[in-house]
Amino acid sequence: MSSAAIRHLSRDPAFGALIGRIGRPRMAIERDRSPYEALVRAIAHQQLHGRAARAILARFEALYPEGAFPLPAMVLETEDERLRGCGFSQSKIASIRAICAATLDGTVPSRRAAARFSDAALIERLTTIRGVGRWTVEMLLIWTLGRPDVLPVDDFGVRDGYRALYALDAPPKPRVLAEIGTVWAPFRSIAAWYLWRASDEARAAAEPASRA
Repeated sequence: MSSAAIRHLSRDPAFGALIGRIGRPRMAIERDRSPYEALVRAIAHQQLHGRAARAILARFEALYPEGAFPLPAMVLETEDERLRGCGFSQSKIASIRAICAATLDGTVPSRRAAARFSDAALIERLTTIRGVGRWTVEMLLIWTLGRPDVLPVDDFGVRDGYRALYALDAPPKPRVLAEIGTVWAPFRSIAAWYLWRASDEARAAAEPASRA
């Protein structure tokens, strides 16, 4: 798929130059992770630096001796005080409990069942759960389910990458980027990956100036 995506995206000279600098896409899809686990992990990462979120998740997993990610029923039986001790806020605890309940009632599908749903259907289904927004489901679609044509237009890094790639004064609005991105179909997930890299490049280039 990546070769076809590279050919398709490289029709745009700016994308082609970016691909030439970055190389082939390196997207580590979490193929053994369930949608339930992916959503819980996403909640932990909300509004936190990655290192802090990983520390919270390590403490969370350590509550359960089985050595695997805890099952929804196990989490629901855990007292709030113990979850707060891991570093979760009360709001995040409520969201995690909602995800667990939604997994048990079938709203959150298994990985196999998720294959029967379109991207749009999964977004509509999962955003009914407390604390789960469109961006969270889009990250699940890209990084857990490996869906190839997802463009998370609300993601700042994606929008900033487009700004950097085309030397704009400001990032495009989400609705504008969604329209622009139609030309990248059916490889919009890979386009997003390259836009994240473009944003990284721009930040790295700006660092020496910021220190001066």
